[in-house]
Amino acid sequence: MTSTSHAAPRPWASIAIETDIAGLAETWRAFEAMALATPYQSYDWIRPFVETIGAAHGMALRYALVRDADGALCALLPLTVTGRSGFRFAEFIGGKHANYHMALYAPAFAAQLDARLTTQLLTEIGTAIGGLDALAFVNQPVRWQGTDNPAALLAAGPSPSRSYKLALIAGDGDATLKRSMSSHARKKLKNKHSRFRDFGPSTLTQATTPDEIARVIDAFLSQKAARFRAMGVPDPFAEPVMRAFLERGAIGDGSVRPAIELYALDLSGQAVATYVGATQGERFSGMATSFDMASETVKTSPGELLLAELIRLKASEGVAVFDLGVGEARYKTTFCDDHDDLVDSFLPLTLKGHFFARIARAKRELKRRIKRSPVALKIAHRASGLLRGKRPEEE
Repeated sequence: MTSTSHAAPRPWASIAIETDIAGLAETWRAFEAMALATPYQSYDWIRPFVETIGAAHGMALRYALVRDADGALCALLPLTVTGRSGFRFAEFIGGKHANYHMALYAPAFAAQLDARLTTQLLTEIGTAIGGLDALAFVNQPVRWQGTDNPAALLAAGPSPSRSYKLALIAGDGDATLKRSMSSHARKKLKNKHSRFRDFGPSTLTQATTPDEIARVIDAFLSQKAARFRAMGVPDPFAEPVMRAFLERGAIGDGSVRPAIELYALDLSGQAVATYVGATQGERFSGMATSFDMASETVKTSPGELLLAELIRLKASEGVAVFDLGVGEARYKTTFCDDHDDLVDSFLPLTLKGHFFARIARAKRELKRRIKRSPVALKIAHRASGLLRGKRPEEE
């Protein structure tokens, strides 16, 4: 389906809405090679997601391709249409499993879009999809690769959390860690590594073969299940289709570098910690990490030791930026000396959409305020535990 209009001056000529991701492989990969694109909107991250989690949940997937007057692709939005509480809205594919939500843009095209043009573009995309009350774009980076994110210009406010990152010094992971970490933090990490060595020789393993991928995923899922069970909260990795997504993303299709990378810190052949990351261009983005709570190494923080080794590895590979994803955690501020500011945008398309946007903004703002207040966060966690039937003293 194509919508074309020349009513107002603008840097695009047409919008096409596609539904077959397989048919977009060549176009998408060629575009992302030169576009502003996060790891979570790369073709080889999105396709495994939609063919596993998307299929299992019956997601209504739409891919908006924006072209200029010469027919050149200038933006691509991978979207899913969601129906909830009587509202129908489009959001970026990936949900909570994607740390960043952003369209792919040709840099020169993104630079031409101000708030008015972005509103016009997104409204036309919503109209082309049809039947939508609103667009809901959360956890959007304000800037990417030095360029303003157009949709972030419409932000209703900051996201509840930010994302933490560090720039890597090419070929020198130790120098990177020395710059990004305090001397006290480096000393603590060194002491932990010394105690960890007492357990025997260890190796950082990247899972590249089907057997290794299966082994690391087994360890990751098992460790995550134990961790969430101990916390008394639902495990977002529990559904069986998560394994299929991670496997497919890590194996790839054989023609390109897999979008998902799996790592394990192995001790005597057993993974005491794991790390799942997404890669795109010169950026490596942490998706999730885990550690073996039952291991005798747990007091040495094997997850942090794995992260330090991975930072050294990525520096040696020439990766420019390593981010640890969205959300607050002590280890993130320990390792990182920079962050990405994230914002939420809600664009109403109908009268109902205005109500939806108002409710969505209020919920995100409440979540942000709770996360900014240690007292409120503690109360929220306690209330959540009580709602799940867990006694406060068990927390």
